[in-house]
Amino acid sequence: MPEQAGHPATPASHGKKSIVLFAHGSRDALWRLPIEAVAQTIREREPDAAVRCAYLELCEPDLRTAATDLIATGSRSIRVFPLFLGVGKHAREDLPLLVGELRAAYPDVNIELMATAGENPALVALMADIALAPVEA
Repeated sequence: MPEQAGHPATPASHGKKSIVLFAHGSRDALWRLPIEAVAQTIREREPDAAVRCAYLELCEPDLRTAATDLIATGSRSIRVFPLFLGVGKHAREDLPLLVGELRAAYPDVNIELMATAGENPALVALMADIALAPVEA
């Protein structure tokens, strides 16, 4: 496996969780902060996890770049978590095509596409809890 700057290939990376947090993207650099905060929280909770952020458009890296980076570090199973609240065209059509291309390019890698964040009952309940909680000044 080739090494990439800052991400040396290690045999231990075969067994750890590999996750791509996939979001829409924006030209506004501040827009990425919540996505990167999720990645950082995952790293803090599970230090052995390999986590990358990826974006559909307007900023980098894209999904292929993030997945290729994980594969270069030895990942053989990658979970793609779409951080979309709704299931629009991007989640319904664009993302499955991109994942299909990755699966074709890397047939020896298990690439799992999760449901969107907004489809998860735990997130729906959390958002309701936040909406109902007292507003802090």
